[in-house]
This record gives sequence, C-alpha cells and structure tokens, in this order.
Amino acid sequence: QVQVKESGGRLVLAGASLRLSCETSESTNPLGWFRQAPEKEREFVAATTWSGQSTAYADFVKGRFTISRDNAKNTLYLQMNNLKPEDTAVYYCAARTRIDPDTYYTGTASYDSWGQGTQVTVSS
Repeated sequence: QVQVKESGGRLVLAGASLRLSCETSESTNPLGWFRQAPEKEREFVAATTWSGQSTAYADFVKGRFTISRDNAKNTLYLQMNNLKPEDTAVYYCAARTRIDPDTYYTGTASYDSWGQGTQVTVSS
C-alpha cells in the first residue's frame, strides 16, 4: 500500500517559521510540495531529486523555503521561513513511485500519490 501523510501546518503570525513533514510508506518516494489557496488552482511550491543534489522552487518562495529529504526514513520536509499572509493555503506532499534519482518533478501530472494536505494559515 502507498501511504502519504503531511503534518506541521498551523496558525502563525506573519514572519514566523514552520517546518512541514511528509511521511510515506517505503513503496513510494515523496519529492514535491504543492499548495492550494481558496479559489486558486493547486500550484507548485518546491521539489527535490531523490539524491538531494538538485532542488527547484517557485519564484514566490525562493530565499524563504527549503526542501529536503531524509532518505533513511523516506520523509520529505519543507522549512518555511518569513511566512507571509499570501502563503496561507493547504499544503500537499506529492510522491512518485517510479523515479530517476537525479530528476526533480515540478508538475502535478508527474506524481501519482498525494497526501490529504495540512493547513497553513498566516495572519498579519
């Protein structure tokens, strides 16, 4: 069975930091984070290769967010610093079963498993 589960989202003040975690079964590989705000489409936030050697970020989070992996635990993380009200959204962990260890994936269609999402709310 494939299992993907995010955690760490909560209500914070602007300027605060949060660390999201994504725990998965060994049958898949968590490699990306996406988010969806009210009345918006799901959008790409960050992605990493399985090896951790390369990463990609959306322009609106560059310099503030950092994606990383713990391959021994098959866990993905998103460190979010200097949060802004516009970061308010449900954050989703994206996983892919078949991967190239040196490829990152930035499109929703590249993933085949998703978590249920964790709510991040940033108030001013």
